[in-house]
Amino acid sequence: MTDVKRRIFLKGSLAAGTVGVAVGAGLLTPQTLLAAWNEAAFRSKEVPAAVKAYLGSDTLEESAAIQVKAPDIAENGAVVPITVETDMPNVSSIVIIASGNEQPLIAGFQLGAGAVGFVSTRIKMAKTADVVAVVKAGDKLYSAKKEVKVTIGGCGG
Repeated sequence: MTDVKRRIFLKGSLAAGTVGVAVGAGLLTPQTLLAAWNEAAFRSKEVPAAVKAYLGSDTLEESAAIQVKAPDIAENGAVVPITVETDMPNVSSIVIIASGNEQPLIAGFQLGAGAVGFVSTRIKMAKTADVVAVVKAGDKLYSAKKEVKVTIGGCGG
């Protein structure tokens, strides 16, 4: 019994030592892997500028085919659950905007061919404002919005 434990210990030690030597020699270096960052869009202070920088146009058409699901009242603006859903064909992008934030563009999702037009996430909101979903379907941009009231400490302030 002791011999089996000794073998397991020695194998583990040998593996850990090998990995340590490889890291020390630079053979196993961590690589930085980042998603594409559209800095101009995410740093924009105005909604039209952010949409244009991210999607190439700021011409939006309101659509009832987009459902924005969000709470009517968010007691904590740091964690507001948002769901955007559409059954439009050829959806390639979904963008979420909190119009009351200093930098309104919250998230942008690029969808692959054949993907369902659905995203769900949690966002931060600075104050009571509209949450706007912009959907790129084909070559057109469609939008829908929902007002979310952000309370202070859950007291309705």
